[in-house]
Amino acid sequence: MPRLIYIMGPSGCGKDSLMAEARLRLPAEAPVVFAHRYITRPADAGGENHVALDRDEFQLRRTRGLFALHWESHGFAYGIGREIDIWMAAGLSVVVNGSREALSRALATYPALLPVLVEVTEEVLRERLNARGREDAAEMEKRLARARMAVMETPALVRFDNSGPLAQRGQVLAALIREAAFSDTDS
Repeated sequence: MPRLIYIMGPSGCGKDSLMAEARLRLPAEAPVVFAHRYITRPADAGGENHVALDRDEFQLRRTRGLFALHWESHGFAYGIGREIDIWMAAGLSVVVNGSREALSRALATYPALLPVLVEVTEEVLRERLNARGREDAAEMEKRLARARMAVMETPALVRFDNSGPLAQRGQVLAALIREAAFSDTDS
């Protein structure tokens, strides 16, 4: 049964790199696709491959029901397009880069989703935020404080430690995705 695999975690924990690595490690015949996000930030901002929209176009798409999921974070609007429903109807599991704050809404819409919380220690998170150089000191402290926010606990929640080497952690995530894509969530 196709499943939504909902990857989430604090900014800077390495979600984008981890998901890209896992994607490379999945066999081509695996019934899994990765969704892009629609974001109200420039296309060249950050390492995530996303569709950049201005606020007006984002709002138009949202009011017309073109997003399966949407939320606000860090001053930007984020959306996952309705195309994920078509992909799942076609028998594909879908991996999305979600939001911890939007998890309850995602579960209400997709009760069988697999929530995966990517975690690193605060020390590792601080190093990664420093290395990417996108935030000033005050913004980095805000992101570190936000990283401590509690996540809605669900029986299916997988806590995923991303503090090891990227190739190794990507292989582990790929195995988790493959297992979720082939599991029968009805049993």
